[in-house]
Amino acid sequence: MLNTTLLHELISASAERMPASPALTAGATTLNYADLDTQVAGFSAGLINLGLERGERVGIFLEKRIETVVASFGSARAGCAFVPVNPILKGEQVMHILRDCNARLLVTSAERLPLLAEALAHCHDLCHVVLTTRPATPPVLAGINIIQWDELLSAPPRAGHRVIDTDLLSILYTSGSTGRPKGVVLSHRNMVAGAKSVASYLGNKPEDTLLAALPLSFDAGFSQLTTAFHSGARVVLLNYLLPQDVLKAVVREKVTGLTAVPPLYIQLAQLKWPESVSEHLRYFANTGGRMPLETLKALRTQLPQAKPFLMYGLTEAFRATFLPPEQADIRPDSIGKAIPNAEVMVLREDGSECSPNEPGELVQRGALVAMGYWNDADKTAERFKPLPNTAPGRQAGFVLPEIAVFSGDTVRRDEEGYLYFIGRRDEMMKTSGYRVSPTEVEEILYSTQLVGECVAFGVPHPALGHSICVIATGKDGTPLDTAALLNECKQRMPAYMVPSVIESRDGPLPRNPNGKIDRKTLSTEFEQNHKVQ
Repeated sequence: MLNTTLLHELISASAERMPASPALTAGATTLNYADLDTQVAGFSAGLINLGLERGERVGIFLEKRIETVVASFGSARAGCAFVPVNPILKGEQVMHILRDCNARLLVTSAERLPLLAEALAHCHDLCHVVLTTRPATPPVLAGINIIQWDELLSAPPRAGHRVIDTDLLSILYTSGSTGRPKGVVLSHRNMVAGAKSVASYLGNKPEDTLLAALPLSFDAGFSQLTTAFHSGARVVLLNYLLPQDVLKAVVREKVTGLTAVPPLYIQLAQLKWPESVSEHLRYFANTGGRMPLETLKALRTQLPQAKPFLMYGLTEAFRATFLPPEQADIRPDSIGKAIPNAEVMVLREDGSECSPNEPGELVQRGALVAMGYWNDADKTAERFKPLPNTAPGRQAGFVLPEIAVFSGDTVRRDEEGYLYFIGRRDEMMKTSGYRVSPTEVEEILYSTQLVGECVAFGVPHPALGHSICVIATGKDGTPLDTAALLNECKQRMPAYMVPSVIESRDGPLPRNPNGKIDRKTLSTEFEQNHKVQ
């Protein structure tokens, strides 16, 4: 049996143990482990034959489909790094990611390519575009080699570059508090350790069927693949429009494990679940924010046999904590304890450990801690810092520093060791499971040329987590056309980023002592005067 230390070996090992077992379902197509492993090897050989070097980045801009999975694991097998791009992003945002990570090759479809044509002209490191579908008219992109998926996979077999488990594997882009998305650098070790840890506490096994409903560009979404492949289970890929689509897939595919974010669970809890679901759904897991207690109660009433797993994580450490199902009735507001093979601490600003119930910063150490932010030394230094020798697990005799991730989240730990989330130290907004930077929203608002000044902030919302609100002034003293601005937002932003409320003000907007627009005062006043729906 293969020793799984590298990501693609999760598939190879299961293919060796159970080649005929189903591995991946998309629509009416199901690949067994042997066939999936063959396609992964073919994609890897195709990259090597194109001359991609060790660690070069492969962008993937696709909805959830078999090619998305093959390209991700095939890039790993070749010794390259895959960069999954959320399929709902717009051309300019895709361009930023491809430029920032210096992508050498992009995998997309013929249908998506026209949306990117103008943006790709600015991606100077991009040499190849692989199309998963055939266009009606052969596209022409200056300086870029266009190749069809089948042609790439038909390349002569070749071994990938030699890599080790601490090598670059993937860059997952997440919004930062100061503007454009930041690329979190993950190693083979990060993802494989995460797969083994999560699979162990979820009890995943070959008989499981996991539903991949979350975007594969999310750490929790991609984790559905890694935990399933490590366990020899089957993954069902789902691109859904309505909550009913998720429920239908759970029933149709006899799903045993479902992982989703609170906004989706809020909608699912309002649906009527057929009694037959209890015959196969073994657990449901929540991530991306706290699940409302009433939602949890409603789900447990309809799914009495399914175990609830309440989880917390940050992309910078892939996975962090979980609450065991037997604790859900006792402390449903807790984010639990550290997952296996990880240590989570609550530290004061001086690095010493907090006392029970004393608020402090959540800090994580261990194999799951990422390798920093791509091409951003300043932000990496802020979040990834050496542990003080007074921290748990450290000894005074250690000479080399150990880098841990300082989450920026304030938590407390009770006398029994269970953690409770208190709040975020920065101004990030979390809406529909997405982390959104106010500055990123404001940057797009300014690009419309319709606003003079603007400020974006999140207001607590019972279903979304945060509702994105904007206060803005018109340009050059003219009244702000809020309808036109909202229309521009819909054209330029993914749906989850579009503001729920745009309020017009006469300028200038108030400043803080540093001369910056006073976001905190404006958001506080707004929250006091409005009830966001």
